Amino acid sequence: TLHSGICVAKNGKILWDTVVDVTMVARNYSDEFIDFYLKTMGDQVLETVGAYKLEYMGSQLFSDVRGDYFTVLGLPLLPLLDYLRSENVLTH
Repeated sequence: TLHSGICVAKNGKILWDTVVDVTMVARNYSDEFIDFYLKTMGDQVLETVGAYKLEYMGSQLFSDVRGDYFTVLGLPLLPLLDYLRSENVLTH
């Protein structure tokens, strides 16, 4: 389970916060695949927590992903947008 949290604060006071969970099921893969994956990804593998980029080759590491795609990328964007609209920060 991937947990991603976000908060909106102003003047040191938290105005809104949330934690979103995404269930990610790793598939079975061979040592050969891991070697291929690491070689193909190169130093990019070091740029992310978990050593994967779901939007790229990292999607091949999983057999199932249940939850919000943006949360996996690193930001619970949809709940944030809902909050910003509720506060009339975003009007559309």
